[in-house]
Amino acid sequence: MQSDVGSPAETLDFAVSTLETMGAVIRAKSRFYATPAVPVGNGPDFVNAAVVIETGWSAREMIANLHDIEAQLGRRRAERWGARIIDLDLLAMDDMILPDVATLRSWMNLPFDQQQQKAPGQLILPHPRMHQRSFVLVPLAEIAPDWKHPITRQTVAQMCAALPEADRAPIRALE
Repeated sequence: MQSDVGSPAETLDFAVSTLETMGAVIRAKSRFYATPAVPVGNGPDFVNAAVVIETGWSAREMIANLHDIEAQLGRRRAERWGARIIDLDLLAMDDMILPDVATLRSWMNLPFDQQQQKAPGQLILPHPRMHQRSFVLVPLAEIAPDWKHPITRQTVAQMCAALPEADRAPIRALE
């Protein structure tokens, strides 16, 4: 989907530069990747990337800033997992777990059909489904392969390698 600033790649570039304008320091940025919509057939391919930033923001400030950037770009939260101009996710903050281990585990184990229907009413960190998503792990493995999930204790590289090849194969770098 096009935003007011242009293509999906231009929209991502704008989002990253806006983070910098807001005071975040970009420590690493992956290449941009074309990735199929989830669930498959739920719209056009997305463009995904991962960034590692340094900031003094709390997790709640971080997610609020990401949502502000999405709103600036025209994101409207009308339909869960529907087509959207941009979707900025907070994947993790070091080894922080929010709100607690039990809640994180319950969301990590939620069946796929329920994931499509339910949304948590609170910030959950790390992202409860990051370990299942090639569109997250492939770009993240490029810039933070050694980050360890605080629950599974697997590195990003290990989580990515554990995904079926059929999940990783359609992810392709744009640059």
